[in-house]
Amino acid sequence: MISLEISPGIFTLEIEGQKRLATRSDDAVPVYGERILESFRLWDPFRSKLAALLLKSRSTMPALSRDARVLYLGAATGTTVSHVSDIVRDGLVYAVEFSPRSMRDLVRLCERRNNIVPILADAARPEEYAPLLEPVDLIYQDVSQRNQAEIACRNSDRYLKPGGEFILMLKTRSVDVNASPQAVLQEQIKKLQGLDLMPALDLLPFHQDHFAISGKKC
Repeated sequence: MISLEISPGIFTLEIEGQKRLATRSDDAVPVYGERILESFRLWDPFRSKLAALLLKSRSTMPALSRDARVLYLGAATGTTVSHVSDIVRDGLVYAVEFSPRSMRDLVRLCERRNNIVPILADAARPEEYAPLLEPVDLIYQDVSQRNQAEIACRNSDRYLKPGGEFILMLKTRSVDVNASPQAVLQEQIKKLQGLDLMPALDLLPFHQDHFAISGKKC
């Protein structure tokens, strides 16, 4: 096995002639059934949209540094959260999730990791978790609600540092199942105020009707 660090805390592994994305963890316990090789946890792009983005964009993410503060909206049971936790080893991940059932699994993950703060709340109401947060370097959003752009703006206005980075994983079918994915994408982009946006990236073949919208706070 050959490993290469492509960005701080993010690796590609060459296994039997194939390249796989991975993060490194002292915790050798699988989170979602992923394969573990030595101290590396394979990162499945079909399970994680962030992994898909990293594979497709082939770019580094300065905000995902070892000591970064990350606000993760739509944490679910912690699949991608766990990999972000690996990367920001000396930082913090504020993991917001609305579902009590998903939160139970997320809390179990947090019991093994001291850099994840689980927050049971609605990402559309960022004022609810204001007492628990500080300004963050990165906001990562993956929620299945119609008002995804509005949620992005509310949270970035309140919590994202000037110059901080933002990633919205847009689920077009959650916004409008009848409109074309491209039409939904353009409509949502128009609503993202106060953010200097990069061109959106289609996450095919890993995720259908999903786009990664990234940028920085002006």
